[in-house]
Amino acid sequence: MKSLYRILSLFIIAAFLLSSCGMLQSAGIGKSVTVSIVYGSEKRAWFEPLIEQFNSENHETSTGERIIIEAEPMGSVESAELILSEDIQPTVWSPASSAYIPVAEKRWRQSHTEELAYNDPEDLVLSPVVIAMWKPMAEVLGWPDEPIGWNDIAELATSEGGWSDYGYPEWGNFKLGHTHPDFSNSGVISTIAEAYAGAGKQRDLTVQDLQSDQVYEFMSAVESAIIHYGRSTGFFADKMFTRGPSYLSAAVLYENLIVEQETARLNGQSSQLPVVAIYPEEGTFWSNHPYVILNTSWVTTEQQEAAQLFLDFLLDTPQQEKAIEYGFRPADPSIALDSPLDAQHGVDPNQPQTVLPVPSADVIEEILTLWQETKKPVDLTVVMDISGSMEGEKIAAARSSLMEFVGLLDNRDRIEIILFSSDIITMSELSELGPKRSEVQTRISGVIEQGDTRLYDATLEAYERLEENGNPDHIRAIVVLTDGVDTMSTSSLQDVIAELAPLSEEGGGNAIKIFTIGFGDNADEKTLQQISDITGGKQYQGDPTTIRDIYSDIATFF
Repeated sequence: MKSLYRILSLFIIAAFLLSSCGMLQSAGIGKSVTVSIVYGSEKRAWFEPLIEQFNSENHETSTGERIIIEAEPMGSVESAELILSEDIQPTVWSPASSAYIPVAEKRWRQSHTEELAYNDPEDLVLSPVVIAMWKPMAEVLGWPDEPIGWNDIAELATSEGGWSDYGYPEWGNFKLGHTHPDFSNSGVISTIAEAYAGAGKQRDLTVQDLQSDQVYEFMSAVESAIIHYGRSTGFFADKMFTRGPSYLSAAVLYENLIVEQETARLNGQSSQLPVVAIYPEEGTFWSNHPYVILNTSWVTTEQQEAAQLFLDFLLDTPQQEKAIEYGFRPADPSIALDSPLDAQHGVDPNQPQTVLPVPSADVIEEILTLWQETKKPVDLTVVMDISGSMEGEKIAAARSSLMEFVGLLDNRDRIEIILFSSDIITMSELSELGPKRSEVQTRISGVIEQGDTRLYDATLEAYERLEENGNPDHIRAIVVLTDGVDTMSTSSLQDVIAELAPLSEEGGGNAIKIFTIGFGDNADEKTLQQISDITGGKQYQGDPTTIRDIYSDIATFF
């Protein structure tokens, strides 16, 4: 009997607790509101620890809901495109700068009545967009006593003798890098800054200015020095600081990335030459990391309130002071700048002297169109495995994704397609894509699999042919896709490396780059990594579900 009473008592207590939980939930106690943020990855080192701290402190809204912050780093232009298409639905968008916001707002208003932003975005931290250059090279141009700018870059880029015209033939040609403006904030800013300099203006840039031969020729001159483009500003920093001056003479980066590299060098973690920030005399932009609370149908008023509370936390003095540790300047101008924002770390806290205004959406769109016309073309060889192991879903995905990849290239680009199995077949010789695009895509759609795998022979043949027939004034690249190990080449991996290594070293950043794709679980990832690394390319591991994204990423280099 006592056991029965005990069971009944426990049942009543449990029922009461469950009821109480329900009342607490209805009263708002124990509930939470999630704020999702997509942000420019450049501020990840500062941003993510603060998210963790904020979440651990159990901040609440005015109605008692606990605020949970979730964040994902993403390219600034890429995230904008996904928001505009509503493929992602964050609460907050925090790109690297405000440069693309006018375009995003204009495009949003074409299909919505409300503004994209809930209110005027506030800056989180600041970092000037600079031209990162190796200190000895900058000194040859007059740094730090003489101002250096985009006109110097254009002159260097078109100099027939390259650095030899400045008395340093051992440095070779001038090699420049900036990201692809269709994906990256620093790429957008680079092209806008080039346009301002080409027009000889520091404000009031118009569409009419951009239609002049002067601006076209100036942008063409600067772009002629590009070794390749890319999706990520951080990628260029890694490549420049890992591979050194032979790979890149200079790159458009953020000031904080130079601080990061110089901190590593001063701590003995890098053996590279010192690098310094050049603040173009014609003017530059702030990478101001705006915090855009969205005014969209998927963002609730509770999320907007919670997002504002997290913003207040980020702008509080302790969090702003912490930004300096990572090479950022606080958004709060009353906070004094200190080390590592100093000359020892390659930067000048008194710069920039001239900050360019972000032009209108119409002007930015015209600049991006002009860039498409002036950007450096690519000579590209695609080497595709069609051996018997590629049967079924693999060959189908390889065909369709390659067709889409060809669709991403410009008419001025030149392309060659080589298929390999037991034989090596040239499906399309190196020539301008525009007149043959439809024919190439049709031919790709009919590719079938058969035979063994001559990976090494095909890779060497593609490299030798591009070295012989490619235009050294173009970006030159090879994309190799294979799903397995080499089974019948007369060449070995050692032969491939022995031939590629000296050519890649001699050419530096202008050498042919090989991008390798290991397609499926049986691909020899280690071998493909060796081939891509030695040329300054990139290795990818994929399958039929990811191959489209891989080709899209490779396209950003061109």
